[in-house]
Amino acid sequence: AWATADRLLGDLDPETIAAAQKALGKSESVGQQRMLALHGGSRDKLEIAPNLWAGVGLVRGGAGTALVGSHTEVADRIEEYHALGVEHFVLSGYPHLEEAYWFGEGVTPELSRRGLLPTVPASPLLGSNASEPRPATAPGGAPLLVAGGR
Repeated sequence: AWATADRLLGDLDPETIAAAQKALGKSESVGQQRMLALHGGSRDKLEIAPNLWAGVGLVRGGAGTALVGSHTEVADRIEEYHALGVEHFVLSGYPHLEEAYWFGEGVTPELSRRGLLPTVPASPLLGSNASEPRPATAPGGAPLLVAGGR
């Protein structure tokens, strides 16, 4: 998982990162300023908590953290957020389709085993699987990203 995260930044030279950091530093957004403070513009400080990587925030504005690790490690971090009161997660990954499968095939069953996924009422649109646990998600941006993990 960490090798995958590192590859996302592999082609970035220090000048590109410095230019992005300078541009992002002009933002008046409190959230953006907090993102910049997490890593200080350095590749050396990107794991800001266990399995929490701030690498995307080196060159991209907005929420730029990623949960990085095995299925169990990512589920552990989601469970910790849930224990703090977070009930909805917006998840994305790089590359998007592959990470959606990775998450759905590995993390979702782990969260189900822990009782952390709600069930949805039966619906003719969803077919016979309507009562199976489904992840709690919301549309929009991505405060949490799932990167790598195999």
